[in-house]
Amino acid sequence: MTHLNGPGDDLAEDAGDGAEAVALAIADAVESLTGLWSLAVQETSLRLSLHQLRALRAVELTPDLNLTGLAERLDIGLPTASRLCDRLEAAGLLERLLHPRKRREVQLRLTRHGGHVLRDVAERRTRALAAALQEMDADGRAALSSGLKAFLAAQSTAVPPGAVRGW
Repeated sequence: MTHLNGPGDDLAEDAGDGAEAVALAIADAVESLTGLWSLAVQETSLRLSLHQLRALRAVELTPDLNLTGLAERLDIGLPTASRLCDRLEAAGLLERLLHPRKRREVQLRLTRHGGHVLRDVAERRTRALAAALQEMDADGRAALSSGLKAFLAAQSTAVPPGAVRGW
């Protein structure tokens, strides 16, 4: 957790609703959400790392993605991306296909099983998040929803060009 003295003991409490105090609260929430996400992934039949999930998601979102493009999206080296794809291919989640027009290029595609695994992870994450949100009152959920929309709008202008987004 971000708080040095534990949750609820906000060291920046005196700052009220200032950007740094809110940033600390968000950091705590993100850390909690990351734990919730990880638990949802661990409940699936396959134990996938965050890198593996991000790779599968990138391939899902970019139909003609090649190995170089994947490495760039994940901000990893080409050899690392190749080994990552080797493991995903061995698990039956990803396939490499020769590009129909470029003989030296290999395209990455999700297998049917890979798509199923991504949907399963997304469903588990949604259920886990919905269970947590169910514990909030309606006003709290509405305020969170409104705040997240405002945050996403502000972030789209504050994030430097080329920054990696996604899982």
